[in-house]
Order: sequence, then C-alpha cells, then structure tokens
Amino acid sequence: MTKAIYPGSFDPVHNGHVDIAERAAKLFDELIIGVYEDSPKALTFSTEERVELFRKSVEHLGNVTVTSFRGLVPNVARDKGAKFIVRGLRAGFDFELEFEMALMWRSLAPDIDVVCMMSALEYQFVFSSRIKEVERLGGNIEALVPPQVAAALKAKSSSSG
Repeated sequence: MTKAIYPGSFDPVHNGHVDIAERAAKLFDELIIGVYEDSPKALTFSTEERVELFRKSVEHLGNVTVTSFRGLVPNVARDKGAKFIVRGLRAGFDFELEFEMALMWRSLAPDIDVVCMMSALEYQFVFSSRIKEVERLGGNIEALVPPQVAAALKAKSSSSG
C-alpha cells in the first residue's frame, strides 16, 4: 500500500491545491493532507479552520484524509507510514524553493521520496496570499477557490473590516 503526505499551510486552500490532491489521490493508495500548525506565515485561518476547509474540498476523494501536524515533514511522514511527500510546483519561482527543501528532507530521511507535480496551467498564478489580497480588495475569487473557502474569506473580511 503506497501512502503519501501532501503538507502545507493551506491558508486558504485553493483550486490549485485541490487539483494536486485529486491527481495525487490517483497515484497513491492513501493520501494524507497535512496542514502545518506552526507556520511562520501570518495566517488568516486557524489550524482547525484550515483543516476543515480542505476536508470539505476533498470529501469526494475516498482515499484522502486531512489532519494537522507539527514538526519536520519527513518525521511526520515516517510516523504516518508515508513513503512519499507530494509537492505542487508552479512555473519558475517554486522550483528553487522546492528543490532546496527536497534536498534537505532527503538528507533527513533518505527512505522518503519527494514527488513534485506540476500545477495545472490554469493554476500557475494562484497563490493563497494573492487570493487573500484580491478578496480583501473586493475582487471576485470564486473561480480560484472552493465555494466554502470563498464564503469563509468573505466572512473573515466582513468581520475584520
């Protein structure tokens, strides 16, 4: 049974993340989506909110679970029995960062491989931080995120502004 983990802060989950999860779910018997609890980023959503938003976004996938995690991804992968770490790559900028991270993870856990999946063309420009900015400035994000994420972002904007 092949098991993989797809880690990230997912603040918020967007359609590019969902696309990678859907495609990875076809490659692995089990996919664990790991929502990072201790992100150094300024987060809009709590860990519980991010887990629930992603869970709702992939509830149609029978072999995918969503959970939160702390610590080093290779350690979490090993603890969960995952032999693969899934990462999504957009053009250019992502490659160098992901390459460096993959090398570090590989040095920490040579028994766990990193599988990079190219983002679909329509999601090459989609970033969580940009989505939050566009929504905050009144733009329409409905084509970029699952419906529950659009509603949650709108609610956050309304309550803070």
